[in-house]
Amino acid sequence: MTQVNQMSVNKVPGDSHTQHAAVINRAVTCDEIFNVQRLSCESGVITVQSALYGRADRETCSEGKPAQQLSNINCYQLGTLDVFKRRCDGKRQCEVNTTTVRKSDPCFGIFKYLDTTYACHPAQSISSVACEDSYANLHCDRGQVIFVSSANYGRRDRTTCSTGQPASQVETVTCSLPVNKVAQSCDGKSSCSVKVRGSLFGDPCFGTYKYLEVTYTCQNPVFTPKD
Repeated sequence: MTQVNQMSVNKVPGDSHTQHAAVINRAVTCDEIFNVQRLSCESGVITVQSALYGRADRETCSEGKPAQQLSNINCYQLGTLDVFKRRCDGKRQCEVNTTTVRKSDPCFGIFKYLDTTYACHPAQSISSVACEDSYANLHCDRGQVIFVSSANYGRRDRTTCSTGQPASQVETVTCSLPVNKVAQSCDGKSSCSVKVRGSLFGDPCFGTYKYLEVTYTCQNPVFTPKD
């Protein structure tokens, strides 16, 4: 079972990076054979601050355990932070099996747990505009994938995509329709092209020359453990 809450923390014993006076998320998962720890950000991407596999107190994951299995509170597995940062940094969500960090036993006979703290940081947004009857081309660097934040089809000013168009086709500027087909086509891909046309998105303002505005971020792909 994983418990997730928010706390103000400087660092956790074991492998850690210091986070001064910041409100960050904390996930605790008891070391049962099939348990998975899940980190997630509703907005932004994960930056792991600290990660402990072992035991740092006698209270965490103590229910039903004999006292001798809780006695060593200076127990931690080296390298746990590196595992989590490699798996989770830059992603919106991440899952890690306890078996992934259980490479050796740092304190034989002690019941252990995963204790991870992480922050959610905004990912850098990229804006793209494509005129009607052209293509919107979204692209991320190698190793990252697209996550569409917003996509709107219509017209919100008289200057964007106005070259060569008669004044009557660019005068309506209160015409904008949120569309989800861009996210459906592009999320999770490293690059994507979408044809900008009313037959795909619908026509929010007949007779107006429109364009597609897309805001997206490039993030590390979500890792789902198989073991």
